[in-house]
Amino acid sequence: MNWENFSTLAYKIMTLAYINLLWILFSIVGLGILGLFPATTAMYAITRKLIIGETNFNIFSVFWGNFKKDFLKANGFGLITAITVYILYFDFMFVVQKNDFQFLLPIFLFILIAFLATLIFLFPVYTHFNLRFYQYIRQSFFIAITSPIELVLISASAIVIYFLLTLFPGAIPLFSGSIFAYISTFLSFRAFERIEKKKKTQFLKSTNELR
Repeated sequence: MNWENFSTLAYKIMTLAYINLLWILFSIVGLGILGLFPATTAMYAITRKLIIGETNFNIFSVFWGNFKKDFLKANGFGLITAITVYILYFDFMFVVQKNDFQFLLPIFLFILIAFLATLIFLFPVYTHFNLRFYQYIRQSFFIAITSPIELVLISASAIVIYFLLTLFPGAIPLFSGSIFAYISTFLSFRAFERIEKKKKTQFLKSTNELR
């Protein structure tokens, strides 16, 4: 590894640590409940910039700008997520406690997996596309079901990061969210590019058929 590659890697590591600190700080400022989703969208917005090669920007200004801009919309996603988790939890407890309804467990498991898969892609989709509110959820679900490899890789990275942080808890304030955001955004880009290529291919095919 030459000096240029080393300095680039060191810059990304320090940047991710700084982003993670901002993520925690703004989540706390928003009293956790109201700050978590806006802070997360801001974090993903910056990791997206890093992945596409943008470096000439003030991280704090961009983070704060995205936090303010997306505060209401991000908390809308947070509210939907909280309601969904609440419903899934109580439905699960009801099904488990009632023997007559345990045949519904496979359906519940499918809904839970679909919900988690959609949530995994929600933030990368939100920072990459310009859509209407509910279109973000629909697009995230569509990408999740059409990108099984990326979904598995992102899920596996979350598990690996979790176990690494249990081994090195001192890294939690520096890398608990930003590393996962970077990896999930990077892998999501693969899914986005594949879908865009497929759309272009279908468009060119339909155009040729019209000719």
